[in-house]
Amino acid sequence: MSDISAPSSSSARPEAGADRRLRAARLARTPGLLPAATFTLILVAWEASCRLLDIPSFLLPAPSRILGGFEAVETARWLDHVWATLRVALIGYFVSIAVSLPIAVALARSELLSRALYPILVVVQSIPVVAVAPIIIVGLGSGDAPRVVITGLITFFPLVVSITTGMMATPPELIELSRSLRAPAIREITQIRLPFAVPYIFSALKISITLAVIGAVVAEFVAAEKGLGYFIQFSTSMFKVQQAWAGLVVLVLLSLALFHLVTAVQRLWFPWSLPRGRA
Repeated sequence: MSDISAPSSSSARPEAGADRRLRAARLARTPGLLPAATFTLILVAWEASCRLLDIPSFLLPAPSRILGGFEAVETARWLDHVWATLRVALIGYFVSIAVSLPIAVALARSELLSRALYPILVVVQSIPVVAVAPIIIVGLGSGDAPRVVITGLITFFPLVVSITTGMMATPPELIELSRSLRAPAIREITQIRLPFAVPYIFSALKISITLAVIGAVVAEFVAAEKGLGYFIQFSTSMFKVQQAWAGLVVLVLLSLALFHLVTAVQRLWFPWSLPRGRA
């Protein structure tokens, strides 16, 4: 009688585990595959729901109708609105960086200054920018200046908090060593504190670049003649809902492009600041 036995469950488990690891490795090599598939399923469900439930287009247009909203507007007009929003968002973003960086350095260097200024920064952040925007428009006029200020106010607080937190996370023994060697304060900041704060800085930069777009749109809602925010508001007031949704899609794509641009800068020039395995 031949001794033939069925494969044991213990030998099947390593094979199943190897299959799972292989599938995980394939997904890791194509990180954009799963989000793309999920987004496609959402679009298909959206389109099917609008058609099957016969939802009016002025309430929720189907994705196919939103594509019609793109076609109804000339390419030159799209570029004009996108550039108006992008210009204000980037100017406000870089102005906010230029202001927040020295303030964060001062807060990290002086505990007294941190106690004095930090509550004021929290109060400024707690004021709704939407409520202050009309006052800023009245004070600064209807040009780019008030929109840049509004954008800077929205992006300012995350930058200050994250940069200060990163600089305060520097190991104290390195600070003591630099001071024992009588290193100038500028070298302590540029060669010790700022390198340790780079991951925190880029985390804030990624958040703030999307907030900059939001700030530009909020400013355009209050007073503007160009921009994606103005375009969306004008389209809804004229009951051109498909065009308004098309403008919203362009706005999302603009925010995503800017976010990935900041990520690319970090990946290209500061790869050591990325989490392990993402460089």
